[in-house]
Amino acid sequence: MKAIDVFYLRRCATTLSRALELLRASAAGSMDYDMYRSACIKEFEIIIEQGGKLLRKALKPYFSSSQAVDRLTFKDVFRHAVLRGIITAEECERWLQYRDSRNDTAHAYGADLAEKTLAMLPPLTGDAERLAAAIEQQNHGDELC
Repeated sequence: MKAIDVFYLRRCATTLSRALELLRASAAGSMDYDMYRSACIKEFEIIIEQGGKLLRKALKPYFSSSQAVDRLTFKDVFRHAVLRGIITAEECERWLQYRDSRNDTAHAYGADLAEKTLAMLPPLTGDAERLAAAIEQQNHGDELC
């Protein structure tokens, strides 16, 4: 199996960390604050989507066909990753919460929702990095077979 490239996921996690730093350094209500808040929310959305797509690829060797994995819902992908020991149950629960928040940000906008989402972002950067590392470990495990 071809190695799964996690570069973009890691890059987005780094970008999110930097945007959070700049957001914290900005005055609430300023144009900079609004701009960095928007950047944080966008990176959040990208990380959620990338995490799910990459994890789906990592699960394919465990299923009888690629189509079986493709039929899984986002949340089921993460639940199966727990069953395969790729991520922990605690990480899975956080990813499921991130997904619920992502669905909210996709359908409703506003400062209150954005501020609520911002509170979730610091742990997401670590979870994204751990997910990238777990997928890389899967890559190395596949090379040994």
